[in-house]
Amino acid sequence: MKKLIRAGHVIDPSCGRDEVCDLLIDGDVIAAVGANLPEESVDEIIDANGLVVAPGLVDMHTHMREPGFEAKETIATGTAAAARGGVTSVLAMANTMPVIDRPERIADLYARAEKDAVVHLYTVGAVSMGMQGKEISDVEGLLQAGAAALSDDGVPLMNAEIMREALIRMKPSGLPILSHSEDGDMVRAGVMNEGELSRKLGYKGRPAVAEELLLVRDGMLAADVDGYVHICHVSTKGAVKYIRMLKDAGVHITAETCPQYFTMTEEEIEKQGAMAKVNPPLRTRDDVEAIIEGLKDGTLDCIITDHAPHTVEEKKREVPKAPSGMVGLETSLGLSLTVLHHQLGLPLSFVVEKMSTAPAKILKLNAGTLQVGAPADVVLFAPNETWTVEPEKFASKGRNTPFAGWELTGRVRCTIVSGETVYDAAAEQ
Repeated sequence: MKKLIRAGHVIDPSCGRDEVCDLLIDGDVIAAVGANLPEESVDEIIDANGLVVAPGLVDMHTHMREPGFEAKETIATGTAAAARGGVTSVLAMANTMPVIDRPERIADLYARAEKDAVVHLYTVGAVSMGMQGKEISDVEGLLQAGAAALSDDGVPLMNAEIMREALIRMKPSGLPILSHSEDGDMVRAGVMNEGELSRKLGYKGRPAVAEELLLVRDGMLAADVDGYVHICHVSTKGAVKYIRMLKDAGVHITAETCPQYFTMTEEEIEKQGAMAKVNPPLRTRDDVEAIIEGLKDGTLDCIITDHAPHTVEEKKREVPKAPSGMVGLETSLGLSLTVLHHQLGLPLSFVVEKMSTAPAKILKLNAGTLQVGAPADVVLFAPNETWTVEPEKFASKGRNTPFAGWELTGRVRCTIVSGETVYDAAAEQ
């Protein structure tokens, strides 16, 4: 089947394209990109006038919850949420039940995805068995089974020997270890950023230095063995500084952040309680400004969601007893466009690069591009359309977002995966 996307603003950071033109999809690949493409033998024409046509977003940090926690999310609902947010490829973390720490569990997850996923789903393998930090997993076996990276995300890997050995064994693949950089001893039982507000509220804090300590350790280990480490969900000013220093020193290190870390501060805990509880925690205004600067100068390579759905009942608990995390797949593009493009004036291509091309490159995925021959994974969005975040309309099972009621500018209109339309906003109206 051939689809012609007509007269859209095509933005493809992989080749520097940024112009109004047409895009032809033939089957599951991009067949042509250019002006005034012929309509002969085309099965469907999509009018993209006024819309941006970009490579589908790549979210390299999500929690799909399946297997084991299907009350929170399933592969079906999580990937439907991804499609609604313009995300065509997701990377699922290993903290399921059982943990994805064996090759056969990766095979099982991919079998589930084959049946239920509406976008491309990849998984990490755990660095340590059971994510217990005591015994290294079968690195080579996990990679051979299709792991797109390794990570104990959700649990800081405190065992430096295991981290170092994993970095060594990952080297032939060229893929990174994804590090949840928080010192586990320092943040144990902490519920929010440590500071004046945490003391006022009487909550145990998670100090910024806990994040910075572990990322520096992992950067040093990567430098020692010439390995590759990727720092997850960066939230502090100091973390940005140290990642910049490590990059300047030639260490193979990349890093990500999330919309919550450049849009919100710790004050949301006082306003919204557990709905704003996340690890690492929301920080201060200085940290928010540093995260934005880190994105602008390339210290932070990509924007991800750390999509972490929980049940309504869990998030209704008092802050110390409620789980950490928030959903983000259906709001990430709108938040990024609103803040980075509309408020700060950064180009649309900047947002697309951070949310699509860069993460695809980090994971070596055949994604993040609209060049001829590439998979036909495409998002169409209206950059100037305003909309209100309404969690009750989410495709995700999770309703745990601190952005409920926010008015955002920039909305996904259509998501195409392997040439098939998996989300059409017009169908919701």
